[in-house]
Amino acid sequence: MSDNVDPGQLSPHQAKSLGNSLTLQELTDAMNAFVAAMGWYKPNSPCEQSPRNIAVSLSLEAAEVLEHYQWGEHANSEALSEELADVLLYLLQLAYLTGIDLGDAVMEKLSINYERFGPSPTQSGPA
Repeated sequence: MSDNVDPGQLSPHQAKSLGNSLTLQELTDAMNAFVAAMGWYKPNSPCEQSPRNIAVSLSLEAAEVLEHYQWGEHANSEALSEELADVLLYLLQLAYLTGIDLGDAVMEKLSINYERFGPSPTQSGPA
């Protein structure tokens, strides 16, 4: 993404056109800009943005993803996309509020998982 574009100030159309080119930090910045614009970071907000509240919301949104598969193996892509975006937004915010670098956390967890379950990360593809 261009260095002169503030992802927090993008319209939905502009953000969609950027698609997969956004980094975790740019997505976090856009999420924070939205939450701030809604006034939810203010001290007396009725939607307190505490780690506990965001974790609860994350869990509820993840259950909504599952709901799309409740009675079958296929989900409506557009509806599923919205739910996955909600999950990611809450995940980004929880990481932000708790000071966790998701990129580092994912890479560390993959390393642990390779040690526990699979081939070394230097091996490529299925055996």
